[in-house]
Amino acid sequence: MKINYLLLTLLLLTGCTLPKQKQSNQAAFFFDSPAAIWEATFPLGNGRLGMMPDGGVETETIVLNEISMWSGGRQDTGNPYAIYALPAIRRLLFQGRNDEAQELMYQSFVCKGEGSGQGNGTNAPYGSYQLLGNLTLDYIYSDVVSPISSYRRELSLDNATATVAFKKGNVSYRREMFTSFAGDLGVIRLTADADESIHFRLGINRPARCEITTSGNDLIMRGQLTNGTDGNGVRYTACTRVLLPRGGRMEKSGTALIITGASEALLLVSMATDYFGEDAEAAAMSKITASEQKDYATLRQEHLAGYQKMFGRVNLDLGWSERAGLPINERLQAFRKDKDDPALIALYFQYGRYLLISSTRPGLLPPNLQGLWANTIQTPWNGDYHLNINLQMNLWPAEITNLSELHLPLIEWTKQQVASGEQTAKVFYNARGWVTHILGNVWEFTAPGEHPSWGATNTSAAWLCAHLYQHYLYTLDKSYLQKVYPVMKGAALFFVDMLVEDPRSACLVTAPTTSPENAFRLNGKNVNTCAGSTMDNQILRELFANTIEAATILGIDSGFAGELADKRSRLMPTTIAPDGRIMEWLEPFEEAEPHHRHVSHLYGLHPGNEISVSKTPALAEAARKSLEARGDLSTGWSMAWKINFWARLHDGDHAFKLLGDLLTPVAGSSGIMWDGGGSYPNLFCAHPPFQIDGNFGATAGIAEMLLQSQTGVIEFLPALPAAWKDGSFEGLCVLGGGIVSARWENAQLTEASLKTPHAGTFNIKLPANSSNLDVKLNQKRLSLPVSDGILSVEMKEGDELALQL
Repeated sequence: MKINYLLLTLLLLTGCTLPKQKQSNQAAFFFDSPAAIWEATFPLGNGRLGMMPDGGVETETIVLNEISMWSGGRQDTGNPYAIYALPAIRRLLFQGRNDEAQELMYQSFVCKGEGSGQGNGTNAPYGSYQLLGNLTLDYIYSDVVSPISSYRRELSLDNATATVAFKKGNVSYRREMFTSFAGDLGVIRLTADADESIHFRLGINRPARCEITTSGNDLIMRGQLTNGTDGNGVRYTACTRVLLPRGGRMEKSGTALIITGASEALLLVSMATDYFGEDAEAAAMSKITASEQKDYATLRQEHLAGYQKMFGRVNLDLGWSERAGLPINERLQAFRKDKDDPALIALYFQYGRYLLISSTRPGLLPPNLQGLWANTIQTPWNGDYHLNINLQMNLWPAEITNLSELHLPLIEWTKQQVASGEQTAKVFYNARGWVTHILGNVWEFTAPGEHPSWGATNTSAAWLCAHLYQHYLYTLDKSYLQKVYPVMKGAALFFVDMLVEDPRSACLVTAPTTSPENAFRLNGKNVNTCAGSTMDNQILRELFANTIEAATILGIDSGFAGELADKRSRLMPTTIAPDGRIMEWLEPFEEAEPHHRHVSHLYGLHPGNEISVSKTPALAEAARKSLEARGDLSTGWSMAWKINFWARLHDGDHAFKLLGDLLTPVAGSSGIMWDGGGSYPNLFCAHPPFQIDGNFGATAGIAEMLLQSQTGVIEFLPALPAAWKDGSFEGLCVLGGGIVSARWENAQLTEASLKTPHAGTFNIKLPANSSNLDVKLNQKRLSLPVSDGILSVEMKEGDELALQL
C-alpha cells in the first residue's frame, strides 16, 4: 500500500458537534381537524405509559396504554413427540422430500397447546397486548351556536407534547397533554381565555374486564385480564384525578365526574399493572400523590428535562420547506406528487427517535409490534414480539441515533428467554444451549409456532445475540460483555449440537428450518421447510464470529472458540446463482412468490456486515440484482428494510425512492384509501395494519444514508441522494462509541467532527474532495497517515477530532 502523509489544519469545532445552527423547521407536525381514525391521533408515551388523544371538539377520546398490559401467562409448550420425529424429518429433507417433511412437522414438530392462537391469543395462554382503556371528555359549551374556527392539533417532538387549540365564538380553548418522563403519569391541562368557560363530563371505559368507580375527585378503573387458563391474569388500575386550580365545581354522575364553571382543569392520569410484581393500585396512586402538589409549570418543566436529555442528542437539517405550514395529511399528499420536501424526511427521522424514546425505557419491556400503543383488546398479531425481523428492527436506530440505553430492554428481555429456551432446546432438539423461534411474548414463549411454514425458524436467538454484541461494540463496556457472554455462548452451543451434515453437500445445516415466511415450489406445491437457508448461515457465521471475538476479549473459552471456528468453516458460503442473484435457499428452488416481503437472504448485507461494496463487491452486485428482482413496493416494514439495503449498497437515490414509497399516504379524511404499505396520517407505518417496525427501520435507514461504520471504517454520506444537496447532522454514533457530526454543501462534505468517550483507533474514509483536507485533534494540528484513502487516528478518551475540507 502506498502511504501519503498530509499536513492537516483545521478550524476547531467546539465539542463533538458542529457550530449550532438554527433548525430549518420545527420538529412538529399538525392537523387542522380532529382525528377521524385512530391512526390520525397523536402517540404520547414515556416508555411505560401511552396516551393517544383524538382532539375531538364535542367529545374527545384518549386511548390509554401501559406497556405490560398483557393477557396470557406462562405455559408448558414442550411437545414430547417432537424429538422422536426429528430424525425422520431430517431424513426426508436430505432425500429432497421437503413437502413430506413439512407434513410430518405439522403432525409432530409444533408447540404443545394453542400457540399464538393463530394471532388471536387474547383468551389463550399465549396472550395479547391490549389497550388499557379509553378516557372520554364530553365538552359542554355555553355558546352552542357559534362554529369552531382556527382549529389546530399539533404534536411537538421537541417537547413530547400534544396540543389542541381552537375558537368557539369569542372564547379560545387550549388543551395540552404529555406523558411525563419525570412523574411517570399522564398530564392533561384544559384552559380557556375566558373565566369559568370549561365544562365537561369525564368518563372511562374498556370493552371487557373492568370495574369503574369514583372516589372524591378520582375516576378509577380496575380489572384483571385472563391468563388463558383459570382467568387469574395481570391486574391493572387506572386512576384519573381532577384538579381545579382556578375554581369550578365537580360532582359525581354514576361512574363519571362532571366539571362545570372551571377556568382551568388539570387531569393526572396514572396507570399500573402487577406484571412486575408490585401492587397495581398502590403504584398508580403513589404516582398521583407525588405529583398533585406541583403546579402545571413544574410538571411540564420536569417532564421536558427528562425527555430532552435523550431527544436533544441528535439534530438533522436537510433544508427548509414551505410545506411545513401544511397539515401533515396534506403534506403527505403533496410529497406523493413532488418529493421536494427535505424537511419532511428530517421530521420523519426525528419522529422515529421520538417513538423509540416514547415506547421503551431501561428496566421495562422492549417496544412490541405497535410500540406501546394499541386501541383494541385483540391487537393485530397479538401485538407481540415477532423474532424473524420485526422486534429486531424496532431497535435498529438505538445505537446509531444515540439512544444506546434504549437497547437495554431488548437485551434484558433476551436474557429472560434463556431458561425457557434451554427447555425448548432439550425437548425439541435434544440439544444443549438455548433456542427460540419466531414467536415471542412477555411469558417466555420460545417453542416452534403452531404452523411450521413460519413457526420453524430457529435462528431467532442467534439474531437477538447480534444485538447483545452490537451494544458492546458501541459502548466497549467490558463488564457488560461479561454479563451477556453466557447468553451468546448458550445460543452458539445450541447450534454446535443442532447443526447436522447434509450428505448431499457435506456442509453443516440447520434442519429443519425455513427462510422466514417464504416458500418455494416443489412437486406442484408451495413448501417452506428446508435443510439450511442462506439467512441461517449468515446469522450463524455472525453469531460464531461474535462469540469467538467476545471470548478472546474476555480471555476465556479458547477451546470452545476453536470448536465454533471449525463449525463456522463448514457452513455453506453465501452463493451467487446462475442468474446473478444471491440464492435464498441452499438448493436452486423456484420461488413461489418472487416479490415476497421478506428478503432474508440479504441479512448479510443488512443488518449483518458479511456483504459490502468495498470488501465483497461480487456479492454486493448479486445483492443488488436480488433487490431489483424482489421489487420495491411491499409492506411498510419491508420497504423500510430495503432503505437500509440500498444505503449499504451506496445507492442513495434508490434509498430515497423507497422513503417516498414508505411515505405514501394510505388513509384520507374519510378513512383507509388502499391496503398497501405506506404511512397513516399520524406517520405511523402501515404494514398494513399499523406496525411500528417500519418507522424504526426507516429511521435507521436515513441514518445509514448519512453515516456508516459497520466495516470498521467511518464513511460520511455513503448514500447521499441528489435530493439532499445541502445539510448537516449532529450526534450520530459509530462503532467504538464515537459521536459524529457533519455538514455538506452541493453534495460535498465540508466539515465533520468526531468525539470519542473511549480510547481506540478510528479509521475514516476520506471523500474524493479531500485534497485540501485539514484536521485538528484537541485543537492541535496533526500530520496523519492516509492509506488507500483511509485516515487512521489513535484517540484517547474524551478526544475531539475535527475535519474541514
